[in-house]
Amino acid sequence: MTDTAADPPLDDAGRAPDRRADRPLPGGRTDTYRHPPLVRISHWLNVAAVVVLIMSGLNILLAHPHLYWGVRSTFADPWVSIPPLPDQLLIPQGRNLAEARNYHFLFAWIFVANGLVYLVWSLLGGRFARRIWPTGRELKGFGASVAEHARFRFPADDHARAYNVIQKLAYAAMILLVLPMMLVTGLSMSPGFNAVGGILLEIMGGRQSARTLHFIAAALIVGFIVVHVGLVIWTGPVNNMRSMITGWFVIQPPGSTAGPKLRRRTDAGDAS
Repeated sequence: MTDTAADPPLDDAGRAPDRRADRPLPGGRTDTYRHPPLVRISHWLNVAAVVVLIMSGLNILLAHPHLYWGVRSTFADPWVSIPPLPDQLLIPQGRNLAEARNYHFLFAWIFVANGLVYLVWSLLGGRFARRIWPTGRELKGFGASVAEHARFRFPADDHARAYNVIQKLAYAAMILLVLPMMLVTGLSMSPGFNAVGGILLEIMGGRQSARTLHFIAAALIVGFIVVHVGLVIWTGPVNNMRSMITGWFVIQPPGSTAGPKLRRRTDAGDAS
């Protein structure tokens, strides 16, 4: 039996073409490889872990839906009180503190392990510096990026190949500030961890302060997710989802703007 599969054509230097190189599409569009496998796998593991963490965390919070500062629970004077929530938002369904903690701890470590793998890989491979960390020039354009976001019009042409400065700052803050804060405050509330290194609880200012800071970090993550999902929908859910499933993202012709209705600039300079 003979092998009927044809070898890919070689370039002028006798090398096989890069399968991740840009691919031209009709209408002046370009298919570009945006997310390698580890990024996509890490992203979807994070999605599953964060959903379980939020829903199980709400179940834990509702066991005593009040937050305080300091060491003690001053029941008559909470910093904030959480209203009742429907069972559909909780894991497990209904009030079950013990089982909710089991879910929370398991998926917390999945989340941490997954995040560490991504962080180490992105730092060693240079992806963090290339894709996440803003340059000085980008920081100088922060005001222009804010104005662009305020108009809800985002480039869909070659400018969409890289994250804008607001995206970079948001991702960097999540990775370097909010997520470590979530981990440290969570560990500081663990009796088992406190038995080994209880200094964390003192640094947090007491168990109730740690609990409140943990809630604030969770709220920041939820806020980030809401904005992120909203922008994914606004700028093209099909293209964005395709890029996070297959790795390939479509770049529109020069001057195109993403939104509920894709706008392309014609040769005369008018948007259509």
